[in-house]
Amino acid sequence: MSNYPFRRLQTELAKLIASLPPESRLPSEPELAKQLGVSRATLREAMRAFENRGLIRRRQGIGTFVLPQVPVIESGLEVLESIETLARRIGLSVKMGELQVLQESADEREAALFHLPFGTPLTRVERIIYAEHRPIAFLIDTLPQDILSPSELNGSFTGSVLDLLLRRGKPRLAQSRTEIYAVGATPEVARALQIQRDDVLLHFEAQLYTDDGQMIDHSHSYFLPGYFRFHVVRRVSGT
Repeated sequence: MSNYPFRRLQTELAKLIASLPPESRLPSEPELAKQLGVSRATLREAMRAFENRGLIRRRQGIGTFVLPQVPVIESGLEVLESIETLARRIGLSVKMGELQVLQESADEREAALFHLPFGTPLTRVERIIYAEHRPIAFLIDTLPQDILSPSELNGSFTGSVLDLLLRRGKPRLAQSRTEIYAVGATPEVARALQIQRDDVLLHFEAQLYTDDGQMIDHSHSYFLPGYFRFHVVRRVSGT
């Protein structure tokens, strides 16, 4: 499909979405494709862009719904902060949904990452973060159990491992190294975020270090693009 018909499709979809109140269900994919005169594959591609912007939400086997708008969580990447801290700054209420705390033993890859012996006990923390009753992020942290034991993740845990470590004050945290990717949602992540498999997400893979250079946390964070906006402030070379 050429750019012009696709842009026209996006314009028509935008008008349709804007004309409906929040929580309205859009016509089914076959109906909508017929109504707009496009193939289902083309329609699906256009709808994915609107979903990534947080305008609609597709539920497998249920339908596609218009979403009420919520503030976008925006942050620079120069300072590491939790979702809770960022949301509090714009007055957005977020909360933790499903939480899984697993006890593992370090395999060869994890042992090498943490510079620990093979089989060292680890704590794996998986949780879903919600805003306005919608899942917006799926977070996974893996830490040595001598840094974070499963017993510490009690009823007062709000979902931020970073904030928990900062409140505790030990060990002293110094820096995080983060790699950022655009990824397609795996079945596990798609289920957690109630999206379609292979939908595009922002993926942060981070390693958190103490002030003496010890890596204590290996994390994977999956963000819905429509609810987050990240930026980098860079100095111009030669100034």
